Amino acid sequence: MNEPLPVILVVDDNEDNRYLLTRRLRRLGYETVLTADDGAEALEMVSKQPVDLMLLDVLMPGMNGHQVLQQLKACPASREIRVIMISAVDEIESVVRGIELGADDYLLKPFNPVVLGARVGACLEKKRLRDREAYYLEELQRERRRADELLQAILPPSAVAELKATNEVKPRRIEDVTVLFSDIVGFTRYCDCHPAEQVMSELRTLVDAFEDIVEAHAMEKIKTIGDAFLATAGLLHPMENGVLAAVRCAGAMIDISQRLKPGWAVRIGIHSGPVVAGIMGRRQYSFDLWGDTVNTAARVTSHAEGGSILMSAAAWAQVRHYCAGHSRGLVELKGKGALELFECHGLLGSPQIRQCTRQSP
Repeated sequence: MNEPLPVILVVDDNEDNRYLLTRRLRRLGYETVLTADDGAEALEMVSKQPVDLMLLDVLMPGMNGHQVLQQLKACPASREIRVIMISAVDEIESVVRGIELGADDYLLKPFNPVVLGARVGACLEKKRLRDREAYYLEELQRERRRADELLQAILPPSAVAELKATNEVKPRRIEDVTVLFSDIVGFTRYCDCHPAEQVMSELRTLVDAFEDIVEAHAMEKIKTIGDAFLATAGLLHPMENGVLAAVRCAGAMIDISQRLKPGWAVRIGIHSGPVVAGIMGRRQYSFDLWGDTVNTAARVTSHAEGGSILMSAAAWAQVRHYCAGHSRGLVELKGKGALELFECHGLLGSPQIRQCTRQSP
């Protein structure tokens, strides 16, 4: 933290007093000493430039020291300015009034150089410590914001809220969760034929777009696995029809992947059922899902074609009255045996449906 040299403003209607104080302050090593001959000028000066300490005469024509002090303390931009009231010996009650209004200290005329140096130094030290405290508090807030951003990048928003509220995210089993996997067709071959910087830039753009789409459909992004993207509906907050949300989300993901460079063909698989969710890891932890539902969704995705949405029979049953599609018949899934899968063409009534249904068997 670089601390600038202090700025001191002497406010006194008496020119001799201003001169004397300025000379003694500069002898004490304070190079930046400004002067004002009345309260209005002083207030105008502090509104235009930072001031650390004000030596303020109590009795001045027009606006007296108390009025200046009240305006200083009423303004958020100037309330942290340290103030030493200046008065004659017989004005001590006015000094007390000034301290009650927020002044830090007082000086009596005629000025004692030793007392002047001690009280100015003490006030500037309080100002320095207050500024340093404010700086470190702001740094702490910045670090907290960075930590929150990191958590948001790792965990779904509701999991972040639970972690901050209870200092943990409890593992849970949720009975009806919709799992969506997306996968880029031919991604490995594309990586082998293009520079790494280009591949990462294009993939990052696509993943960022997918995250926005998932959020817009009230779903949760869980993670990316290479070029695969895993999201859920109904995991961390209830959803009336998670599969329908996933279909809408999948359609938007396919559309954006075709419009963004390099126009990747994305295939999407959807399945619904029970999952176990929680945080795994101690240093590089992540929020993840386990269970047969997740494995089945991944297997379904591997049998989808580019630009298509493939669904299990369990998922299709929840949206068959809202969507157009057709059965792909029994498909042999690794580790699952033969399961009937359905290709979904989208929501009924959407412009894309007619073209898809004409191509359907």
